[in-house]
This record gives sequence, C-alpha cells and structure tokens, in this order.
Amino acid sequence: MKPSPLPQGFDFQRSTPSWVLDSSGKKLCRELTFSNFKQAFEFMSLSAQYAEKINHHPDWSNSWNKVSVELTTHSHQGLTTLDIQMAQAMNTFAAQVLAQESKD
Repeated sequence: MKPSPLPQGFDFQRSTPSWVLDSSGKKLCRELTFSNFKQAFEFMSLSAQYAEKINHHPDWSNSWNKVSVELTTHSHQGLTTLDIQMAQAMNTFAAQVLAQESKD
C-alpha cells in the first residue's frame, strides 16, 4: 500500500484515540500498559503481523508489561495514511488483548 499525506487539519484525536502527536508534528506516540509480559508480547505479535501485511513498521520498545510506540513514515519524513491505519489497528489489537484478560 502506498502512503498518502494527511490532509491539512487532520483530526488526530478523533481518528486515533489514545495517541499523542509529538511536538514536531511528525510522529504519533503511545505507551500501552498490559497486565504482564505475555500480554505485551501478544500485542506486539499481532501488531508485527499486521505491519508485515501493510509493509509499515513501528518504532517501538518493550519493558515487561509496557510497550512504547512511535509511528511515522520515514520515507515521507512525517505522518501519512499508513501511520493512521497502523495506529487504528494497534488500538484494536490492544483492546483484544486486554479483553482476553477479563475472560481468563
């Protein structure tokens, strides 16, 4: 999928709840906290599979139950539709993983 630039005045809060636009306006950032390492890893696995599918990979790190994510399109030196698509998918994956906790 080819990335497209975002339109002027794009509403990040509506499109990507829980994500924060960094001060440069070129990255979306989020820190996710799970109950344990297994949940964090499951979230990262789901996200990695999707990233491969759309060929758009996050900059991220993991420390036990926390996953810190930055999304940007390096080839465009800023945000594109792929970053929004990835953030929305990651929101869905996080909700899935956290919902499983309540069933266990």
